[in-house]
Amino acid sequence: MPGSFFFHKMTIIFAYVKKYVYLCTLIWNGMDSFEKLCQRRRSIRKYISRPVEQEKIDYMLRCALMSPSAKRTCPWEFIVVRDEAKLRALSGCKTYGSQMFDTATAGIIIALDPTLCDNTWMSDGAIAAEHILLAAAEQGIGACWCHIYEREESEAMVRELCAIPADKVVLCAIALGYPDEERQNYDLNKLKYEKIHNETYSSHHSR
Repeated sequence: MPGSFFFHKMTIIFAYVKKYVYLCTLIWNGMDSFEKLCQRRRSIRKYISRPVEQEKIDYMLRCALMSPSAKRTCPWEFIVVRDEAKLRALSGCKTYGSQMFDTATAGIIIALDPTLCDNTWMSDGAIAAEHILLAAAEQGIGACWCHIYEREESEAMVRELCAIPADKVVLCAIALGYPDEERQNYDLNKLKYEKIHNETYSSHHSR
């Protein structure tokens, strides 16, 4: 019948249009400016039980391996932790500031070789960590930095837990997981623009 034929054709066309719109939405969402990515990157400390896919962790690690380092010495080592017992043990590595590992489904520990780059190894490690944090946010994964270096007995505990050699310095552990909390994006109007100076410290930046 003409009516049913027309309806069938319209249903097919609608399905194709819907798929096209969906693909366009995916492409558009994947085209965040760097500023927008920074705006929505927040420290997430609570996670649901859904595991972080290995390919997403691999993506974060590739991004970290492309981070700059002094004279391209690449002093960092990345230890991926998925074992639940180890993750829960990491939650107790400090009195305060490590509890995000109570619910994390993965973690990345950053260790460094301080002999490779004199006094720049800590900066190199921090830059690599920021690459991981931004790569996590880009993929919808919650993440939070946990500082380890020279904090209480944290470094020795993490070193023993993950069999990290004595000649490597443990800088931080990054907790990962699908978010179980919502945090607002940074409000561009509330950024501390007074921290920006022009030419001299006494000359403040004006928006």
